[in-house]
Amino acid sequence: MKRTTVMIVMVILLSLTVMAQLKVGFIYIGPTGDAGWSYAHDQGRKHIEEVFGDKIETTYIESVPESMEALKPIESLVKRGYDLVITTSFGYMDPTLIAAQQNPDTWFAHCSGYKQAENMSSYFGRMYQPRFLSGIVAGMMTKSNKIGFVGAHPFPEVIRGINAFALGVNMVNPDANVHVVWSNTWYDPATEKEAALSLLDLGCDVIAQHQDSPAVQQAAQDRGVYGIAYNAPMKEFAPDAYLTAPVWKWGIYYEDIVRELLNDNHESEAYWGGMKDRIVALAPMTDLVPEKVKQLVKVFENEIVEGNFDPFQGPVYDQKGTLRIEEGEKLTDEELLSMSWFVSNVKGNIPSE
Repeated sequence: MKRTTVMIVMVILLSLTVMAQLKVGFIYIGPTGDAGWSYAHDQGRKHIEEVFGDKIETTYIESVPESMEALKPIESLVKRGYDLVITTSFGYMDPTLIAAQQNPDTWFAHCSGYKQAENMSSYFGRMYQPRFLSGIVAGMMTKSNKIGFVGAHPFPEVIRGINAFALGVNMVNPDANVHVVWSNTWYDPATEKEAALSLLDLGCDVIAQHQDSPAVQQAAQDRGVYGIAYNAPMKEFAPDAYLTAPVWKWGIYYEDIVRELLNDNHESEAYWGGMKDRIVALAPMTDLVPEKVKQLVKVFENEIVEGNFDPFQGPVYDQKGTLRIEEGEKLTDEELLSMSWFVSNVKGNIPSE
């Protein structure tokens, strides 16, 4: 074979290899170094890079506002030839939908929303399951029977998590209450820490969070109490306080959708996986947690995974004493996704933003 022919064949093969690559772009609400939400998503991005190697190419844009301003960075990824654009926060839902409608040849996946299109999936995880387990830990570790929870925004997602946590507390300690303070931010370490300190001033000796930074855990460390983190393990930030954390395993879902797209068999979906799917989990409990607590958590973890137990199964009463879930019944997904009330052992209000 002549040299020129060999070179032509090599160029053709190289072009085919390039065309076979799947380009995946991510939009993050915070910095990848937040140790929380965006960090967890970025771990998922790194996971698919490890799994698929040179079959894919990834990038990300961080600290994108949750507004229509997000449309511009989303469209920039489309213009740069990214085949799959993943937007990782609720406030990106409408900009993502607009981009999907305007770019039918590009795939989109939006986290935590409820809208889909032919080329746009929604995805989330049943974080309330490990939240319940972390509530068991808190309920068994408290001595004051005052447990704090720093909530981000009064959205159903956050309310659902607080309620699941409180139900876990109540399961093992009916005398304990969960005191809620709102920060009205996803990521603002100073505000998060201030909210945590206000709960600690009330006498809370275990404090949990729906926040993206480790500031709440650091407040617990400073005051000598226990902390339960969120999104990712945060032991390095509060080694003498951190007990465990409900965590995300986004790479599980990202691996599935990338594999389907590489095999040209992906279809739009509304995905809501749980502990059985391994997209959510309770991080390993530290040595601060007694063995008897770990054993009880493991029992309920197995029951949830096997489908024998649901955190939101009745009877469940709200703060006003109204029966919200009948004995033997459990909430539907629609009811879970629209939750706007607190269970009986939560102390705090749900403001309207």
